[in-house]
Parts: sequence; C-alpha cells; structure tokens
Amino acid sequence: MKQVVLLIFFFYFFNVSIFFFAFLQVIGLADGRCFCQVTGDLDDCACDVETIDDFNNNRLFPKLQRLLESDYFRFYKVNLNKPCPFWTTTSHCGLRDCAVKPCSPNEVPEGVRASSHNKYSAAANEHQTDCEQENRLGAVNVSLSNETREALLSWNRHDDEAERFCVVDDEESPDSQYVDLLLNPERFTGYRGAEAWQIWNSIYEENCFKPFTIKRPLIPNVLHSSAGNDAKIFHSWLEGQCVEIRAFYRLISGLHASINIHLSARYLLDDSWYQKKWGHNVTEFQKRFDADLTAGEGPKRLRNLYFLYLIELRALAKALPFFQRSSFQLYTGKVEEDQKHKGMMLDILQLARSFPLHFDETSLFAGDEKEAAKLKEDVRLAFLNISRIMDCVGCFKCRLWGKLQARTCYYTHSSLKTHLMSGNCFGALRWRQIEALPTSDIQGPAFQLSRQEIVSLFNAFGRISTSIRELQNFRELLAEEQ
Repeated sequence: MKQVVLLIFFFYFFNVSIFFFAFLQVIGLADGRCFCQVTGDLDDCACDVETIDDFNNNRLFPKLQRLLESDYFRFYKVNLNKPCPFWTTTSHCGLRDCAVKPCSPNEVPEGVRASSHNKYSAAANEHQTDCEQENRLGAVNVSLSNETREALLSWNRHDDEAERFCVVDDEESPDSQYVDLLLNPERFTGYRGAEAWQIWNSIYEENCFKPFTIKRPLIPNVLHSSAGNDAKIFHSWLEGQCVEIRAFYRLISGLHASINIHLSARYLLDDSWYQKKWGHNVTEFQKRFDADLTAGEGPKRLRNLYFLYLIELRALAKALPFFQRSSFQLYTGKVEEDQKHKGMMLDILQLARSFPLHFDETSLFAGDEKEAAKLKEDVRLAFLNISRIMDCVGCFKCRLWGKLQARTCYYTHSSLKTHLMSGNCFGALRWRQIEALPTSDIQGPAFQLSRQEIVSLFNAFGRISTSIRELQNFRELLAEEQ
C-alpha cells in the first residue's frame, strides 16, 4: 500500500513539475514579445500603431496631463451609492484601497461648487437664468396650468432620455459628492475574483451582439486548453459581422485593455507597515497581454486599445467648434487661471484636429436606412445597459473610474456617425447641436454642455492617452529585463 501511495505521489509530483516547468518556459519566452505583434496598420482604419505612439507620447499626452491637473478638471461629482439594478451584490469591497475619499466643501473651488450644471461664469449664470425663464416659460405660464406644464416637462425629459446612451447621475442628489480625481487615482486595489469577472462577463455576453453559442475567451491562458479554439471560433464569427458591430466590440475590448493597463502600471508592489509602494508589474502585464499566455488574445486587445484611441481622438477633434466660441469659458472663480486653462484646452483640441490620419466615419451606417436606424438603437441600448452595470462594481474606486471611463465608448461613437458624442453621454441631440453651431458668436448656441460633461470628456480621453503612454513604459521595462 505504501508503495502505491509513493508511486501516486511521485507521478503527481512529476506531472506538476513538468507543468510548472513548461509554464515558466512560456513566461520566459514572453519577455519582450508582447509588442512584436502590435505594430503596423489597424483594422478598419487608415492609421498605424507607430503614428499613434509618436503623436500621443511626444506631443499630446504631456499637454493633456497638465490640463487634467487643473482645478476645473480634477473635481468630479459622482454618486457611488446607487444600487445595482441587475443582481444582488453580496457586499462591497472591504479592502482599504477600494475606498474613495470624497471632498469636503472647502476643498472644492467656490466657482465649481456654485456653478449650476450648464453654465460657466457668474455673469453667464445670471444672464442665462433670466433668458431661460423668459424664453422657455414666460410666454406660456399665463395660459398653461401647472399640470400641463409638468406634463410638457415630463415629455421633454422622456425625449432627452430617448437619446441618451448612458445613465447620468443626479448631481443634486444628496448621495452625489465631489471627488478629487488626483487623490483617488485609478490603480490595482485588490478587487478581483468572481464578482469582478461577473461585471465583464455581463458586458461581453449580454451587450456585444454575440450569440450565446459563441464563447468569447474572456480569461484565456495556458490553464484552459479550449481557450485557443474558442478564440478562433469567436474571431471567425466577429470577422463575419458588419463593421459597426466589429467597431462596437473593439471599443469595449479597448476600454477593458486600457483599464487592465492602468492596473498593471499602478500595482501594489509592497504593502508593509512602513510603506505602500505602487509601480509597474511586468508579470501582471504579461499575464493579461502576452500572446502565449492569453491564447493569442493579448495583442488583439492592445490593437483594440489603439482603435479606441483613434476614434476618441476623432470625436475630440469634432468637438472643437463648441469650445472655440468666445462665449465659452472655464469657470472656477480664478480668472487668470481659467483663461490660461482654456488656452491649454484649445491647444489640445487643435492638436487633436491636426492629426493626419483620423478615422473615416463616412462608411458607417451608410446602408439601408431602416436597418441603420435599428442598429443605431441597438447600439444605444447596449451602451445604456453597460453604464448601468457600472453601479454593480463592488469596489468604490473601481466604480468611480469605471463610470467615468465607460463614457469614453459613448462619445467615441459620435465620430462613427452614430452621433454618440459624449464625455457625459451627449447623445445624438448633443452632436447634432454641435454640428449646427452658428459660425458667429453674435448668436449664442441653443444649448450648453454641463461642467460634468466636459470634465468627463477630457478625463476619459486622458485615461486612454495614459494607457498608450504606459505601453511605452512597459516596452522599456521588458527591454531592460532582456
């Protein structure tokens, strides 16, 4: 009997040793190889990886980071206490690094706190409030009952919601609080496991137009023997879809890749009683993106990140006319700083517009009018659903950045001719209004963008820009290891 037990033990030990030896070989081969397949032209685009790297890392990224450190862009109002609408969450993340520290009232600049949701300066606040009351209500108040006016307002809200692509937090809710984004950076918090994967599974399985019979390799690696075959079947299915559905999936995948890069770049490397050290975790990065460790999925994810960047850049460039107007002013109450930061913002937008190889959106939704309208509505509902899923994230810091970054995909589709223009879910109405802006400042725009929308727009793009820059950091770290 003892001999049998010993034989079983040695057999088990021998096989496990072989497995781990093979696994270590794979990791060794992974050094420096993640990026060799992430070069050249991007699918469905006229651009290439190298052009984006040079443009972002050397020209746009440094300027954007300085802008996002300003008071106007660093304070973001968000409701992190909304319940999950899809399933019962067992508990919130109990890890201390999951917590978000809200701002006390005196930490938020008075101009940010005092500004109402669609105004920019004290003078504009007073003037536009009077104009809004006169133009929207003054002519009808004497002839409409309170019930009728409420019905009209309800219809307007319904029409607005019908064109929204994400759930917008109620800024006036007592649960909405200002958060300093610089003091609550996106990084690895320890939030992982079944609950975290449930979020991504729900996004991919229920909102990416994929039939349930096709398995998307969400976490393929060497431990899953069927991952490679599942990946081939999935991508074969995806290649057979229309360009709009391929683009939708690539935006979601690019967003997922961006978040994973942030977690790998700001990983908790040391958590001792005397210090907490955050930094680049090359091994974690390879587990998420190396070709062999992800059954070929990693390089595809990185290419989708570049695709997302390219389309976001196009959307940002198309928003330039609104921000160029002299009537638009950033407003924190510090006049000189506000003027300086508006100049920096316009410089970034002009730089975005100067990019030589923008995504060409003219080929999208160009087929049958009824089919295109149906597809646009399906895309809108999918985005709306994904924004609601963000309230199911158990880690509050992950929820904060997830809610903000999920909006990147909403406004990227604006330049895809779906008119999904939004740092804060502008929706079709917002994009059409930007396109219809008068060329003269004499006639003011018929709409305004809220500060929340503007802050979301630039910070969301800032996350993607940061991801592209971090890839260069990982390239250098991998080269050093070799």
